[in-house]
Amino acid sequence: MTDQQAIRVDVVSDVVCPWCFLGQKRLDQAIAASGVDVAVHWRPFQLDATIPAGGMDRKAYMNAKFGSEERVREAHGRLEALGQAAGIDYAFDAITVSPNTLDAHRTIRWAGSAGPEVQNRLVRGLFSAYFERGLDIGDPAVLADAAAAAGMDRSVVESLLAGDADRDAVSEEAATASRMGITGVPCFLFEGKYAVMGAQEASTLTDAIRQIAAAKARGELDAAG
Repeated sequence: MTDQQAIRVDVVSDVVCPWCFLGQKRLDQAIAASGVDVAVHWRPFQLDATIPAGGMDRKAYMNAKFGSEERVREAHGRLEALGQAAGIDYAFDAITVSPNTLDAHRTIRWAGSAGPEVQNRLVRGLFSAYFERGLDIGDPAVLADAAAAAGMDRSVVESLLAGDADRDAVSEEAATASRMGITGVPCFLFEGKYAVMGAQEASTLTDAIRQIAAAKARGELDAAG
């Protein structure tokens, strides 16, 4: 089946969003269960674009965001339980930096030029690096390592990260998502027409994939743009 025949899913997400990591795992499960050919494309969203380029102390940032350390622990505890069921080993205590994710999204954009599989490997790698190993994914060296592991040319990525390539394009794309009414992530856009918000259960995503595949087979959907 060609990419044109596959169901297109654009995932609007941020790589420092734990719910987006959960959503990625559940989407993988849904695709496997659906029996449908799906082409996944990752789109940028920044939970907090005001974080400086060098990042912020993670503990202080999260305490300020949630109001107390106790509330942070409660949120993390819930995610740890959900993550275990999805095959994620969240290591929140290992994370020391809350990074600005603009450079990560630039790298994901470049990976998309190499094809969906490369982009998907990179996104999975960045989620794991941050949430399971506590790495600073705002660090160009960490991004270059992840890019190389995904099959990209490390030296090219390093060179691009050192400049301003695609900064404005990524920022504009993230702003466009907000203008479209996307206020929370992950958001799954099917065939550019139907949106499913949040880290839904895999079964919900499976049903959506099958229904849209059936509608497309009946000729009820125009080709995604």
